Amino acid sequence: MTLPSAHEFAAQFCQKAGLKADSHKSGAPNGAGGEGSLRKLWEISELSASEFADEVARYFELPRTNFQEMMAAESRVQQFSRRFLREMAVFPCHVAEIGPVLVLADPTDSASIHAAAIVLGAAPAIRVASFEDIATALDQRLGEEESATTQAAASATVRDDDIDNLRDLASGAPVVRAVNDMFETAVELRASDIHIEPGRNALVIRMRVDGLLRTVGTPNGVPPAAVISRIKILAGLNIAERRLPQDGGARVRAARSEIDVRVAIMPTQHGESAVIRLLPRDRALLSIDKLGFLAGDQSKLRRMLALPHGMIIVTGPTGSGKTTTLATVLSLLNEPTRKILTIEDPVEYEISGISQSQAKPSIGLTFATALRSFVRQDPDVIMVGEVRDSETAHVAIHAALTGHLVLTTLHTETAAAAVPRLLDLGVEAFLLRSTLRAVIAQRLVRQLCDRCKSSRPLTHADVEADPRYTAVGLSVGNVIFEPVGCERCGNVGYRGRIGVFEVLEMNEEVRALVEQQSDWESIDKVAIRNGMTTMIEDGLAKCLSGMTSAAEILRVTTVR
Repeated sequence: MTLPSAHEFAAQFCQKAGLKADSHKSGAPNGAGGEGSLRKLWEISELSASEFADEVARYFELPRTNFQEMMAAESRVQQFSRRFLREMAVFPCHVAEIGPVLVLADPTDSASIHAAAIVLGAAPAIRVASFEDIATALDQRLGEEESATTQAAASATVRDDDIDNLRDLASGAPVVRAVNDMFETAVELRASDIHIEPGRNALVIRMRVDGLLRTVGTPNGVPPAAVISRIKILAGLNIAERRLPQDGGARVRAARSEIDVRVAIMPTQHGESAVIRLLPRDRALLSIDKLGFLAGDQSKLRRMLALPHGMIIVTGPTGSGKTTTLATVLSLLNEPTRKILTIEDPVEYEISGISQSQAKPSIGLTFATALRSFVRQDPDVIMVGEVRDSETAHVAIHAALTGHLVLTTLHTETAAAAVPRLLDLGVEAFLLRSTLRAVIAQRLVRQLCDRCKSSRPLTHADVEADPRYTAVGLSVGNVIFEPVGCERCGNVGYRGRIGVFEVLEMNEEVRALVEQQSDWESIDKVAIRNGMTTMIEDGLAKCLSGMTSAAEILRVTTVR
């Protein structure tokens, strides 16, 4: 059977979805819009993975299958390499009365179909499933089929003084395969960090998914010291140094994508621990509509971005999504008529058309020194990764004062707290009054899984049993949504995250308080009186709309 090409499907799908006809090509390999582009097409669409798979099956006139049917079939994953299955997003199986079956998400992937026919010994029947269902099925079946191929390495002992033996072991196939599988698992789980922690008797590996750590399986039969040494080799660190902390970075390839990793090694009581930050190079920027701003806050932000100069600050703790918000704002400002410069540590999003610089304090390239050079580059917009010290704060304020739009971040609890924080850093009140345009405070909350979340009206018994409902602002009769758990979300009830925000817009009353160097509580009260939506109120709106739960809102915000 001759199937239509990916180009034909993409053109029709883009027309139906209201996308640009060539929008799917931006993420295709080597700039082509052929094989491999359907995943990118799904990622930029508004459809869920299941809805997109329905469209694919309907267009190519192929049978549609789901997760339960894949798990009921006789698995054939043991005949293929893990890397092939994950990268190609295919699930080989055998169905009674049909024979060999290849479940895939991209029917135009002729190379995978041909390779599967060779391995299975016959041309397989083709079925269509979603990318998410295939990934979940592979996770379960590959875990069941995992054989102890690394038992030889288990007997290998590493003496503290035998560095050459350790280096050879870390470069051996079992350890290399175990570390590669760990990265692929992290990509499949959408993890932001990998934590490798040595215990007294075993290695513990946890991955941060949607902001919370989740324990995953450890490599079978691989010595913990060899895993850490392999990571050190990838990051260009000294494997002989085990007494001092080390930091490094690398670029690895996993699950058909390139990832920049930042590695931090720390000696502990039972050996060295490693924390690996994952920064996918090919992740797409969000549109400002998808960040989670309420309509009123979004209109405020757009109004501030239309100003020719001044400073806009995004605040929140580490891991609250500040960089993602700034990158999305930069993509909105990114026009051929504007010169945009950034200094970041690290560069998490690569944006075409913007000159981005990586801070290197070890050679003197700090935020402050880069900012001084930026003002001589005739920019229109400057983005500073973070205001960490007095020097950076002063240079950023003066850049905003001399006709530049400056975007930056601070670590504060609320939007109003950014003002006393900058005053503490030595910024003069009259300069801050003249340059500060808006402060955005944000947190990230987990989104309820669309496939399994449940809803019910709130009762008196609920309110009496759990004071969190009242704290968020919910009352008896409100419809609440709660996590349940399914295969898609890993039985946690949540999948993905969305922001909760508060936008402090500077007006004359707030500027007067800045001039008086008032505390953050006074500024906060005035801002709320003037119509600022607090993060709790923003979270309440998202609870009522079914995006998240009351427990999630109170996990990341405080009632004030």
